[in-house]
Amino acid sequence: MSFISSLFKNKPEPTDQVEILDTPTFKEAISNENVQLIDVRTGFEYTSGHIENAINIDFFDRANFNENFSRFDRNKPMYLYCRSGNRSQRTAKKLLKIGFKKIYDLKGGYKAWK
Repeated sequence: MSFISSLFKNKPEPTDQVEILDTPTFKEAISNENVQLIDVRTGFEYTSGHIENAINIDFFDRANFNENFSRFDRNKPMYLYCRSGNRSQRTAKKLLKIGFKKIYDLKGGYKAWK
């Protein structure tokens, strides 16, 4: 790789720490007890329908982000979803920065789940 191309190449994401699961795989994974399942949609979206046992932490509540996730075990897998996958991907990146080790994201979000 030339020096010039190395300057403009995107840094690889730590994809081994964030895994996007299709609906059947996600459903199977969260069927185990004691999973950390987080819905990062707004409270209104959550009350309109959500995955059973999901805890709602609004992605847009940025002021309390770290505090909202402080009660969870950073060494246990975290399962995330939002409406379509955008907010949960952004949440996953933030969680990696604060020390979470493994994150699973629902491909297509709640729209795909329904």
